[in-house]
Amino acid sequence: MDFAYTAEQLQVTEAVGRICGSFDPEYWLARDSDGLFPHDFHRAMAQGGWLGICMPQEHGGAGLGIQAGAAMLQAINRSGAGMSGSSAVHMNIFGLNPVVRFGTPEQKARILPRIISGEDKACFAVTEPTTGLDTTNLRTRAERRGDRYIISGQKVWISTAQVANKMLIIARTTPKEETKRPVDGLTLFYTDLDRNRISVRAIDKMGRKCVDSNELFIDQLEVPIDDRIGEEGQGFKCLLHGLNPERIFGAACAVGLGHAALERATQYARERIVFDRQIGKNQGIQHPLAER
Repeated sequence: MDFAYTAEQLQVTEAVGRICGSFDPEYWLARDSDGLFPHDFHRAMAQGGWLGICMPQEHGGAGLGIQAGAAMLQAINRSGAGMSGSSAVHMNIFGLNPVVRFGTPEQKARILPRIISGEDKACFAVTEPTTGLDTTNLRTRAERRGDRYIISGQKVWISTAQVANKMLIIARTTPKEETKRPVDGLTLFYTDLDRNRISVRAIDKMGRKCVDSNELFIDQLEVPIDDRIGEEGQGFKCLLHGLNPERIFGAACAVGLGHAALERATQYARERIVFDRQIGKNQGIQHPLAER
């Protein structure tokens, strides 16, 4: 198998790298110190057209697909932005794919251009405190009442909820014991993050300080039926079209971090002088770097 980038993917990494070059290590150190969301970086990526790299061209995206998205995120991490940079934009790259795949034409026209342009920021409200990644056992409920749903429940480790105005949320509309399969009875929504009905509480953590992680407490949130993505009860199937690319992108981010670490290590080995000689001239340094 050939793992070399195509010409198109090389163009992606070079163009994204040029944008990232405007955000030096001092910028990311400052964001890691003050904890402020990197709005400048998010805005630059939006202005460059990169927030829609995997989204359809008819809605303002580039339509380049998963491999190009992975190349983009790897380039962000490799630049030194690390997970702070990629996590600031990765919801655009994988999170709205269920809308692309299962949204109605009206939903796509309403949702995608605003997320691509950066006008909207969205969070991915899936994980819950008692279920973790066991999504079929989540407890957040959505009850149908006429032309809307009423959602109540709790989510945890939800990134960017401090700055988001939208959220992709999955909830159970049919009790698990009443379904044929555990994956049935879950429904997906893309809707407003209404802070009158949702309490967002930041979680203190180590690392990636500028991209917030949160608990969400949802109390009788009203969601119009027009905000439902796909069919009622088929939300898990829809959600997989976001979760599966996310795993690929996570791996690409890790590879980018590895490249960044290696580049920093080799630079240090060239610059560090001990006993009047660069430490990179010592085989004890050269061999481990070469193995990487």
